Amino acid sequence: MKTILLIEDDTVLRENTAELLELSNYKVISASNGKVGVDKAKSVLPDIIVCDIMMPELDGYGVLNAISKNDDTKYIPFIFLSAKTERQDIRKGMNLGADDYVTKPFTEDDLISAIESRLAKTAILKEKREESLNNLTTEESEIRTLNDFKNYINDNGEEFKYNKDDIIYNEGDHSNYIFLITKGVIKCHKLDELGKELTTALYKEDDLFGYLSFNESITYQETATAIKDVEIVGILKNDLKNILDSNHKITLDLIELLTNNLSDVKEQLLQMAYSSVNKKTAATILKFAEKMNKKPEDPLTISRSDLASVAGIATETLIRSMTHFKKQGLIAIEGRNIKILELQKLKDIY
Repeated sequence: MKTILLIEDDTVLRENTAELLELSNYKVISASNGKVGVDKAKSVLPDIIVCDIMMPELDGYGVLNAISKNDDTKYIPFIFLSAKTERQDIRKGMNLGADDYVTKPFTEDDLISAIESRLAKTAILKEKREESLNNLTTEESEIRTLNDFKNYINDNGEEFKYNKDDIIYNEGDHSNYIFLITKGVIKCHKLDELGKELTTALYKEDDLFGYLSFNESITYQETATAIKDVEIVGILKNDLKNILDSNHKITLDLIELLTNNLSDVKEQLLQMAYSSVNKKTAATILKFAEKMNKKPEDPLTISRSDLASVAGIATETLIRSMTHFKKQGLIAIEGRNIKILELQKLKDIY
């Protein structure tokens, strides 16, 4: 019999939900607030946690944050149960690491279905982890290059899909995964003290990202957003540590990749500080073309604000510079599409 920890401050709802779950053949441990819930999670180690958000003592976000930092509880599947249905609240919960979100009022089928699917997923992932550990020596001995490492992620990782403009993670979120892009383009960015966005990196298909911190206790240092619809595959940082411990060559390759990315950011900052507007605009168009298109001459669909944030200039300034390029015959502009007509001349400006 699986054990569910139910954390809910509403007495009537807590008792009714507990009875419903017990009738479905689950053992239920109840907690009347978040603080009590965290203590019970650590002592009982339930198979799954169902938790309200708005509670006294400690809210649901605080509960999730507390159990995710504890080695004994961080892998317990977590479902938010709340009347908060706004998209930003759901996204906040999922970005913090929640597995699912059931809104009130809910039906018996809604709750049981969510619980059963999460328990099944956890069981499958546990089997995969155990299988990986059993075959660790064989598998890791085959990981000799960065491409081998990417293939390992692709074969063993968890798949995620995001729509254009969706946030994959926010700066300050708990860093559980290292990701490989299998489709689409992602930008990483930070905000300066004035709230101006600085794009720190662009990643395309077959690129790794999210590895700026190998240590699981460190949060993500930037925000990652989908520029196009994207598909990514992620592996847990613990799996990464096991691979790096046994494959020092991969460690060196990742350090080199990280060093190159830092060099790119430094070059971008210098360019933003000292280059002319035309050079910044040309360099940014070429950079996006490289990341987003199979061929530079293919139409480039990208927002002017994204181009401006990478170039480090105002959107209006970028538009004036692009209009200048258009008059010179270097690019064609049709709506949001930009097509490079004179690749070499654009490179010469850069």
